[in-house]
Amino acid sequence: MKIQEIKTRVRYQETDQMGVVYYANFFVYFEMGRTEYLRSLGLPYSELEKEHIYFPVIEAHCRFRLPAHYDDVLIIQTCVSELKHATIEFSYKVIRESDTSLVAEGSTKLACLNASRKPASMPEKLKKLLL
Repeated sequence: MKIQEIKTRVRYQETDQMGVVYYANFFVYFEMGRTEYLRSLGLPYSELEKEHIYFPVIEAHCRFRLPAHYDDVLIIQTCVSELKHATIEFSYKVIRESDTSLVAEGSTKLACLNASRKPASMPEKLKKLLL
């Protein structure tokens, strides 16, 4: 199983009044991880969309373990956890670099849509890269 890692530093604007990363930002971190995962395979979203292949998120989950704060460096680990006929599920771990603590973990499920924005089979070239 391929695991893609990226790093990001928590920006002040991503925190709430208590100085903790606002919960919705973890879904942004997940998207960053997913985007770079596909880019590492040579399939940036922009190229998929040029071919009229779309992947909207149809389900998202996050379990928060520890708070992350302004200026923390976070490691976002992304992998494919399930690949079906017309859906793909990515799993994520967000780890604080300084102490390797698990901050959050979660998943997103995406549906494959065609040019008409209707459910479609996953293209074979994509399946091969993801397996």
